[in-house]
Amino acid sequence: MRILETVESFRAARKELTGKVGFVPTMGALHRGHLELIKKSVELCDTTVVSIFVNPTQFRAGEDFEKYPRTLEDDLKLCEENGVDIVFVPKKTEIYPNEKIRIGFTISEELSGILCGASRPGHFEGVVQIVSVLFNIVAPVVAIFGEKDYQQLAIIREMVAALNYGVEIVGIPTVREATGLALSSRNRYLSIKEKELAANILKVMDGVKVKAEEARFDRRALPVEFIEKETASKLEFLIPGSKVDYVEIRNTNDLTKGRFLARDSRIFVALFVGETRLIDNLYIGA
Repeated sequence: MRILETVESFRAARKELTGKVGFVPTMGALHRGHLELIKKSVELCDTTVVSIFVNPTQFRAGEDFEKYPRTLEDDLKLCEENGVDIVFVPKKTEIYPNEKIRIGFTISEELSGILCGASRPGHFEGVVQIVSVLFNIVAPVVAIFGEKDYQQLAIIREMVAALNYGVEIVGIPTVREATGLALSSRNRYLSIKEKELAANILKVMDGVKVKAEEARFDRRALPVEFIEKETASKLEFLIPGSKVDYVEIRNTNDLTKGRFLARDSRIFVALFVGETRLIDNLYIGA
């Protein structure tokens, strides 16, 4: 496994690669969810590249950029154990050589102005910025992303189509702890008790899925707004001290929202457990 730190060294290495190159962009603090992305890349591709870069442009002022977990030594070990061929670990000046960062892509308001885009203005602009730069450097044939960040996945697909990158985007289902809590690097911030309580997120979403299946069987129309409010109340009751950011039910394909639960629906949840913001989503059908 090669560890490369500069764009120049990576591009020199890239010229030597043949066959299908797979790419897994990460901010490090790797967990089993990341390893599933790596596993898929190794399965699909001849060469797997992982990047580790905590991207400052996707953090708003007051968010956790400075304290975001950085575990490079452990990350490199996991990469080597899981078949990664190249790890790209650039410094900020390699990615953004000018102090004034101008690289950008205009995301459609339909995708950028909802869910996490509404709660964290500018976040997804930073995401597409870094992914665009990394795609230009790595030149992958396939890139692997997790469905836990489902909105991010949709936005990256939009960017790839709009800019004609020719990169196949593969989404991997959310990987969970035994309790059902979605794996996230930010789970490290949670206390043992908070992690136990946060497992209720999936239980509540599963309850909505059951309700949707029953409604489909009975041919009943379920009003989306009522389900969202009921779900938010349940989450705050079952996770004392939590604060719901949003609970929304949207179409799983284009993230549009209807008045009644429709086919191909997905529930999206974001809430604070203590000081930690967690997100999750689940396909609930209809």
